[in-house]
Amino acid sequence: QVQLVESGGGLVPPGGSLRLSCAVSRSMFSILNMAWYRQAPGKQRELIAAMDRGGITNYRDSVKGRFTISRDNAKNTVYLQMNSLKPEDTAVYYCNTNVMSSDHWGQGTQVTVSS
Repeated sequence: QVQLVESGGGLVPPGGSLRLSCAVSRSMFSILNMAWYRQAPGKQRELIAAMDRGGITNYRDSVKGRFTISRDNAKNTVYLQMNSLKPEDTAVYYCNTNVMSSDHWGQGTQVTVSS
């Protein structure tokens, strides 16, 4: 079983920062590839950041230099540090992992960037 729980979302003004957390309940967390997705109203879910088990990261171009994905294997937690937030970043953010070809998702956490 894989369970993921996101937290850390909220309302923030443009230019502000938030750190999202995703707690993962699974043994052997350190071998999992992890990712953050987001979905805005009326839009398809999109991949914004990913980190494989070796620590290699990839980012959507629109968030490069502003967002950072990291993980703490001792805490079974993946993070997304978001800086210089823009209204276009408003969405529900989900953490994700894939196990045996199946996607596993958390409940999501709302991020709203507005003045």
